[in-house]
Amino acid sequence: MSAVIPVILPHTRYEIAIAAGSLPSLGHSLASLNLGQKILVVSNPDIFTYYGEVVVNSLKKAGFEVFTHFIPAGETHKTLDSIAQIYDTALKHRLERSSTLLALGGGVIGDMTGFAAATWLRGVNFVQVPTSLLAMVDASIGGKTGVNHPQGKNLIGAFYQPRLVFIDPLVLKTLPVREFRAGMAEVIKYGVIWDQDLFCKLEQAETLDNLDNFSQELLQIIITRSCQAKVDVVSQDEKEGGLRAILNYGHTIGHAIESLTGYGTINHGEGVAMGMIAAGKIAVNLGMWTEKEAQRQAKLIHKTALPVTIPKTLNTGEVLESLQLDKKVKSGKVRFILPIEIGKVVISDRVSSEIIETILEKIKY
Repeated sequence: MSAVIPVILPHTRYEIAIAAGSLPSLGHSLASLNLGQKILVVSNPDIFTYYGEVVVNSLKKAGFEVFTHFIPAGETHKTLDSIAQIYDTALKHRLERSSTLLALGGGVIGDMTGFAAATWLRGVNFVQVPTSLLAMVDASIGGKTGVNHPQGKNLIGAFYQPRLVFIDPLVLKTLPVREFRAGMAEVIKYGVIWDQDLFCKLEQAETLDNLDNFSQELLQIIITRSCQAKVDVVSQDEKEGGLRAILNYGHTIGHAIESLTGYGTINHGEGVAMGMIAAGKIAVNLGMWTEKEAQRQAKLIHKTALPVTIPKTLNTGEVLESLQLDKKVKSGKVRFILPIEIGKVVISDRVSSEIIETILEKIKY
């Protein structure tokens, strides 16, 4: 099974290629893009141990000169210091404007490599080869790149589109279970904000907490539909002037939780799951969503073994303060993405601090 999804934007276009077992043909796919000869592969040591040899051999076979740079795994390394180290390697190997930075890894590697590509020599080619479910369905698509600031997630970054997103679902077999579940949070998000049929498809599955419980067909469907949902949104609003903000459903409170617990304690997908539960309850509180639909969402999140409560140790006042640093704040008001039915959300600045505090206290455990 395979799929090719075109991403057509005002100033560029590229493709998302999804095919099981395709990783050995990566070099061949890049050869047709008229890239420069030099490619710097940015990865983390664990991922490279599994897939580095296949990727490097494929690129060399296609005639590329290949270099490597490694960044330790984890959100704590998503910093400007790590970007500076990529620059050092790029300089060492004399990467030119026609050269390419290739991200082989999850969302953290993809975000950092993209930001380095956007800023090295004011912009070099960039290719995404995501190896986590979260990166496949979300982080690798749409051109958001960047790093964290100690006081907030992804506060430093740039919009920079890849030349290609190359997805081989078979690489997920080495993904830790916790990381697979984290990716499922983003899949559920697409069901709530955009694709009711995807949501219903997930509801029909007996369990969603482990890759072993997925048929190859179901895996292909959720990756393809999730990618298509993001492309549908991004193609209408590349730089988050309006509609694209809905992709942040669950992320407003989720990012605050990630930041306050020290990046890595609660991973991105777990934070998003908590954020979706909170946003759903806020929408019910405001009379925008039914309790029945909120329960459907909670049941689906629970089916993935993701959290449906937030840590009782979390200080609600600190969460409210952290929300003011969110990138979606406009004129001092925090804008929430709130569901009004399965498959449809709205952007609202009607959510008071009192409502947020009440809901957070209710879902602490």
